[in-house]
Amino acid sequence: MSRFKGIYWRTFAVTVGMVALTLVLLGASFFSLTYSYIMTEKRSELKDRAEVIAQIALDAYAKPGSLLTRGDDIRAMLDVAELMSGTDFFIWIPYENSFMGTDASIGGQRQMTLPAAMGEKLLKGEAYMGVSDLGLYEKPRAVVAVPARTEGSVTIGPVLAIAEPNAMTEMWRAFLGIFGMTAITVLLIAFVATATTTMQQTKPIRDMASAARKFAEGNFDARVHSSGREDEIGELIDSFNAMADSLQKTEQQRREFIANISHELKTPMTTIAGYADGILDGVISRSEERQYLSIISGESRRLARLVRRMLDVSQLQSMDLIKQKVPFDMSESMRRVLVSMEKKITDRGLDVDVEIPEDPVMVLGDNDLLTQVVYNLLENAAKFASQGSTLFLGLEKKGCKAVVTVRNTGLTIPPEELPLLFERFHKSDRSRSADKDGVGLGLYIVRTILEQHHEKITAESENGVTTFSFTVQLAEETGKD
Repeated sequence: MSRFKGIYWRTFAVTVGMVALTLVLLGASFFSLTYSYIMTEKRSELKDRAEVIAQIALDAYAKPGSLLTRGDDIRAMLDVAELMSGTDFFIWIPYENSFMGTDASIGGQRQMTLPAAMGEKLLKGEAYMGVSDLGLYEKPRAVVAVPARTEGSVTIGPVLAIAEPNAMTEMWRAFLGIFGMTAITVLLIAFVATATTTMQQTKPIRDMASAARKFAEGNFDARVHSSGREDEIGELIDSFNAMADSLQKTEQQRREFIANISHELKTPMTTIAGYADGILDGVISRSEERQYLSIISGESRRLARLVRRMLDVSQLQSMDLIKQKVPFDMSESMRRVLVSMEKKITDRGLDVDVEIPEDPVMVLGDNDLLTQVVYNLLENAAKFASQGSTLFLGLEKKGCKAVVTVRNTGLTIPPEELPLLFERFHKSDRSRSADKDGVGLGLYIVRTILEQHHEKITAESENGVTTFSFTVQLAEETGKD
């Protein structure tokens, strides 16, 4: 992947682009509004000045005295006004039938041409504001004209106030410079902030990608440090590390499973091969052949049970029990298990204490698999029970659940060993059992079936009494759970 196609650069480009676009739109709006405002204010100012000039000229001509002298006074007044305001003024003097202005050279060299719109406004007695060269200037200028004023028999005007474009836009250009500097500063801050923030956002992702590559190589020790983040990225990092822990645990279990299965398969196979070779080679006498053939037969059956149990586990882990859950009578299934276990229980010289309701107890689940759970637990209890002791098999309702309990009396299981009972190939001390044929998968199958049903199983052992209890969803209470 190209360096400039990564999330860092895309996020950086989008963020900076949005900031720049915002500044451009804001600047365009700002410039438009300020320019319009400045032009309006400038024209209003020109109008006020033109009205003042018109009134002063009217007052001067209305006084008794020489019109020529007053004309000179008006010209001098216009020159002073132009010098103070930077504005050209032209005033129509009816007695002279011409415009008197602050720029006589222009007026004398060229004929002033008034825009038609100006004439229409002035005839209506309204002020005119616009842009025109008046036939005098090379470039158009802002022009404001106020209508003529009359006092008694004296009429003066109209008066024109003319401003150069540079004077009109000076303040606007100052605003433009300030805004430009502000925009550059904001962009620089956006660059730094976006680069820093984007780096903080993308670094954990790169670390996770690196860790994932290590996982692919078989190294499950890699982790991503969250640095105490409490945002979505921190949550993603925590989830990733939890997944890594799960993968590491799964890999460890896989290796342990392979080691255990290798050991469990090797023992009967070695026994079978050793005794078979001994018989074939004549090392074992003919009188002893039957004894060792019996051992070979027993180990072969144990090997077959081991393989069958492994296939059962594999099949259980791939099942979708949601579709197989149906209501059935748990009490009837438990009675059938008890009947099927009668010979084994009798051979061990055990008694059975049964507390199963006479009425049906309808539960929701897979009948065959849950029956297998009861069978495995009862078989395990009979195997490890003391000779002549009593087994307990009970069923009761608790809330929306049915609780199945299997109890035996024998040696106490140490507390540290209780959590391990449901692991694959875990076996308790063989000295506590007269049956040496276990493969360590019975209770693991129990846990797997119950997990598929989203149910729980508990194990307790104290003072020689060991109790297993598990729950099953009551069928009539399904809608209330």
